[in-house]
Amino acid sequence: MNELREVGIIGTGHYVPERSMTNHDFEKFLETSDEWITQRTGIRARRIAADDQACSDLCVIAAERALDDAGIDASEIDLIIVATVTPDYLLPNTACFVQNRIGAVNAGGWDIANACTGFLSAMMSARGLIASGNIRTALVIGAEKLSSILNWQDRTSAILFGDGAGAMILRADAPDGRILFTDSGLDGAQWDVIQRPAGGSREPLTHEIIEERRHLMSIRGNEVFKFAVRKFRTLIKGSLEQTGHGIDDLTLVVPHQVNQRIIEAAIDALAIDLDRVYVNLDRFGNTSAASVPIAFDEVKRAGRLNKGDLISMVAFGSGLAWGSALVRW
Repeated sequence: MNELREVGIIGTGHYVPERSMTNHDFEKFLETSDEWITQRTGIRARRIAADDQACSDLCVIAAERALDDAGIDASEIDLIIVATVTPDYLLPNTACFVQNRIGAVNAGGWDIANACTGFLSAMMSARGLIASGNIRTALVIGAEKLSSILNWQDRTSAILFGDGAGAMILRADAPDGRILFTDSGLDGAQWDVIQRPAGGSREPLTHEIIEERRHLMSIRGNEVFKFAVRKFRTLIKGSLEQTGHGIDDLTLVVPHQVNQRIIEAAIDALAIDLDRVYVNLDRFGNTSAASVPIAFDEVKRAGRLNKGDLISMVAFGSGLAWGSALVRW
């Protein structure tokens, strides 16, 4: 049996659309206010893709920036995984459009639909394939055009989400960003807490369903809050314990950008200073699968990563699913 290879991060990139939609914009058509949204979520603005931008358009820009950061050609990519619940089409996968447009002529690929946890699920999959020797280099992308599936008449969900894409290139024996640990899980008994009820084989689209807006996203906020705070804590503690580390060893947490109150409640319970947690949801909102890679790329480009830093990435959402990764820079 071949010895497993170490896997690291050789490049990152992200893209967010130009249009910024502020909380004040919601005041024009919903019974809400900037103060109400900010106090409950920490979100002040989010980016909204143009009508003619599809998920793959966001992916391609983020991927090209990651390739440039890695200093490699797209022909060196062996595998592309796109994590999204807002693909260009139900068939074929979004990865094929990315593969074609960036010129990754030697790459295979597929999509993963695991919502907010999607990017870390894709990262875990790519890491395993690289470590086992099946491939050498993978492009992993988390991307969403959530504005296309939001119910803009529902203030409990419409105010939370934004569009964007984040990309990461993984390679065997990379000099930096060594992935020490990845994990994932599901609690399918709570599948209906965050959902897009209609549009699949269980409930195909009809005129009546569209009129009732059942083809759009719905969310039960109180259940999400309790789940996310609990899972946030256990994911960080679990990854540290599995690798022989403690809270004091942790340099930075790059969490799914879900809600400021959730992040603060979880971090307080872990006795981690907020300055060790990267938050950008005030500017971008919740971008689901794109959330973690966008934040990680911002951290990297800001020069906040130093040799030896220990970074935790955690995510949780629809499914109810969760995932984590621990990286030694």
